[in-house]
Amino acid sequence: MEILGILLAVGMIAGILVESFETIVVPRRVVHRFRYARLYYRLSWFGWRFVASRLPNAKWREAMLSWFGPLSLIGLFLSWVVGLILAFGILHWSIHSPITTPNENADRSLGTYLYMSGVTFFTLGYGDVCPLAGFGRALAVAETGMGFGFLAGLIGYLPLFSQAFSRREATIALLDARAGSPPSAAQMLLRLAHSGHIAKIDPFLAEWERWCAELLESHLSYPLLSYYRSQHYNQSWLAALTVILDTCSLIIVGIKGSESYQAQLTFAMARHAAVDLGLVIYVSPQTPKADRLPPERLRELRSQMRHAGIEMHEGVFVDGQIAQLRGMYEPFVNGLADRLLFRLPEIVPERLSADNWQRSPSMPRTPGIGSLPGAADQTHFG
Repeated sequence: MEILGILLAVGMIAGILVESFETIVVPRRVVHRFRYARLYYRLSWFGWRFVASRLPNAKWREAMLSWFGPLSLIGLFLSWVVGLILAFGILHWSIHSPITTPNENADRSLGTYLYMSGVTFFTLGYGDVCPLAGFGRALAVAETGMGFGFLAGLIGYLPLFSQAFSRREATIALLDARAGSPPSAAQMLLRLAHSGHIAKIDPFLAEWERWCAELLESHLSYPLLSYYRSQHYNQSWLAALTVILDTCSLIIVGIKGSESYQAQLTFAMARHAAVDLGLVIYVSPQTPKADRLPPERLRELRSQMRHAGIEMHEGVFVDGQIAQLRGMYEPFVNGLADRLLFRLPEIVPERLSADNWQRSPSMPRTPGIGSLPGAADQTHFG
């Protein structure tokens, strides 16, 4: 029994230390057959989304889903802490470490050793139960050091995590006035066309190419960021990534006279991000159940672009090229959307709503760019 306890305790300590090191310190994707953090997130997320998906109110559902990211991080740290306290307590109990107690006749049970382990880990220093032998004291010192180390890791990890989240969201917020709320590729192209600055799409796509690279790097290093949702319910990092892919696809093969080199670079980086982020949270590609760009919507987009002064290529061959490009990324973003309970944006929205900047609890909608060209309240600015 003592040997089993020692092996169990040593295995728990080693496993938690390796897991925490790979999760917090190693800035790259770690691939193992078994990882506690991966299992923790898969089980907790499936349970969390099962409950959230059954809430009758959409706002309640979105609010509950937004809590998962922060709460799961706290839960992960707590599980490591509890695991270390249990492991050191079991180790002291298994080797029958001599301890001092307020009452010499006190019970030296597993519960007493767990209490001593908890007091030691959190450096409370009560002194009512403490080890007497040299090895027991060495274990107590090691556990105290780990307690300080985990506290320092938490303090250093959270600001880094928050900064990565803020950088991601700041760029997503720029899509509001440029592509609508929720964003769409059609609105992005139409607003650029009506502004008379369609040629300025290249610097914009270059900025989004860098955003996709930062998204890939940060989410591979810290996969938990995938579960953090945006401030507005009609925005998300996945919707932004999908809109960029949609826009690049249309520019590469759909718009006459456009320079497609930057669009190709941005498309390559965005697809790389979509594929790798699916791998890091073990999402299988899934073909969308409904066509995101049916022929009638594509004809509508071409008509709207023509009225805005931009001609698009037409024909069966062009439509096939657009579909081929979409097939390179839609299964991956659709798989991510299904797993994370995000809603993929439409390429050509059937119905438009006011942009987030136009909304206010105490004011009516501001007439502006939240409608398709030709609508009564359409206003353009460049």
